[in-house]
Amino acid sequence: MEEAERVELTVDAVAPGGHCVARVDGQVVFVRHALPGERVVAEVTELHRGFARADAVEIVEASPDRVAPPCPYARPGGCGGCDLQHVAPAAQLDWKTAVVREQLSRLGGLTDAEIDALRVTVAPLPGGPLGWRSRVRYAVDATGRAGLLKHRSHEVVPIDRCLIAHPAIQALPVLGRNWPAADAVATVASTGGDVVVTALADGTPTPVDLPGGPATTDLPGAPGGPVAGDAPATVREVAAGRDWTVPAGGFWQVHPAAADTLVDAVLDLLDPRPGESVWDLYGGAGLFAAALAARVGPDARVTVVESAAEGVAAARRNLADLSRVEVVAARVETALARRRITGPVDLVVLDPPRTGAGAAVVRDMIAATPRAIAYVACDPAAFARDVRTFGRAGWRLATLRGYDLFPMTQHVELVGLFLPPVR
Repeated sequence: MEEAERVELTVDAVAPGGHCVARVDGQVVFVRHALPGERVVAEVTELHRGFARADAVEIVEASPDRVAPPCPYARPGGCGGCDLQHVAPAAQLDWKTAVVREQLSRLGGLTDAEIDALRVTVAPLPGGPLGWRSRVRYAVDATGRAGLLKHRSHEVVPIDRCLIAHPAIQALPVLGRNWPAADAVATVASTGGDVVVTALADGTPTPVDLPGGPATTDLPGAPGGPVAGDAPATVREVAAGRDWTVPAGGFWQVHPAAADTLVDAVLDLLDPRPGESVWDLYGGAGLFAAALAARVGPDARVTVVESAAEGVAAARRNLADLSRVEVVAARVETALARRRITGPVDLVVLDPPRTGAGAAVVRDMIAATPRAIAYVACDPAAFARDVRTFGRAGWRLATLRGYDLFPMTQHVELVGLFLPPVR
């Protein structure tokens, strides 16, 4: 095969990354814009040692789960943000479930029987597959046009609307105008009703003036248009029965229903009891800590560990009314290894970055002898690798739930409950 060559092939199982697997003359080909069982004409986009990447550009025999993508930019050579717009919503859930199962088997070391016992499924969130993304960062091309990036590329695809963006973001006058001094434009529509726009140039926020739409900058009081700098650099979010003030550019779940969904899952799986001590690792603004503190009571010790300065500040600000909650500014692995936090501890919740917790963190958590650990994961592969580490220490993945926090994309969120060996 050669790059740009077109080959007709039969598509096999789904694979991580929004692809399906196919084979041509014994060579593995990862095909986007296809579905299992389809016969397609695929155009080769990349050649690597041992495998190739391709886009399905013609459908010879279509799967019954194929639908017309609602967005005209969700196509080969178009926007790379949505991987699964060609897949019926129910089939998207099956797709993600299959990926989770494959990762648990291949990387997690679980048997088919063990995976079957977990009854892994991926549940949809309220609101449907469009109009959910509350934080959108648009790239800006060399001519000043805003858009989104092609798959595995820095090339900007100018667009007139992103259909998965929150309606308040879609209504902003960001697209269709020129941004000559910006590299990117970040937009936020919070669950508290705030809408914020920030233009970025060389990583530095700059004030903007959007007639008919709000704007802000992360530099309060910076000179600029009539609304630039007037809006706060923070936004209000509502979750877990509380109001939260978080940086406009800081981390918060992008689906409006995600924060409450994950909190409910963690509380249900951990079943916290009055007086139990808690660690909230990679705690961010303290979402899980606040919910757990309400369950374990005012006399119980809750410790948040967060390394990002803006996350630490947000946690201390948002949890100030909870006198028994301590916020530790440190990397989780450092806090555990250097005993910045110490056991014994009853419950642990962790929500690590996409790379996962890692073997050292897992081993140090286990050494603190909690009765249960809730693991919130945004990458099935990293989660599965940590499942293997837990298993080698005798801990078991007792429950696993999947949530479709990112409809139309290949991403899936997991919440797992790990329990220690029965003694």
